Amino acid sequence: MTRANDIVRLCGEVGARPERSHEGRDGTYYRFPLTVRRLSGAEDVINIVAHESMLERLEVEDMPRLRVVGEVRSWNNHSGVGPRLVITVLARELEFTEDDFENSVELTGVLCKEPTLRRTPMGREISDLMLGVGRGYGRSDYIPCIAWGAVARKAAGWSSGTTVTVKGRIQSRAYIKMVGDEAVQKTAYEISAVSAEENL
Repeated sequence: MTRANDIVRLCGEVGARPERSHEGRDGTYYRFPLTVRRLSGAEDVINIVAHESMLERLEVEDMPRLRVVGEVRSWNNHSGVGPRLVITVLARELEFTEDDFENSVELTGVLCKEPTLRRTPMGREISDLMLGVGRGYGRSDYIPCIAWGAVARKAAGWSSGTTVTVKGRIQSRAYIKMVGDEAVQKTAYEISAVSAEENL
């Protein structure tokens, strides 16, 4: 069962066979990439984590896409390899389907710091938000979000500690980082907000 404050619905194409991710108290978890195509034709590649029992029950059918319902999860990577903040989707439901591509997220959480309003080189207004989403048992996931235009201007007026609900999609974004003299391509994950509302 997904949490009411953290709901993800995806439908995309499986990019590779599941590989072992980690051991939990209740068994082994596996990870695999899911590719979701946008209306523009661009693609977001999202890492899905699923318990071994879900994969064992999943019936492999001749259908082009996999539907995933789950929750956004984050963890800090201290290995020095890959991104520092790792964003995945913990699957609660898996089903092969012929449905269209889908990428929708709804999160309710607390702003961990004041949003910053800035402009892109092309002049678009953008606001960065870091949302702390409670997981229960005193734990939270910290999810980076971005908002554009009017939504960005509204979010810029909020302060740290404000509870907000963000709706949008998970976005994967490639960028170049200089490591010494070498240009290394990396991938950042964030929620691209279609709407953001303060919870009064």
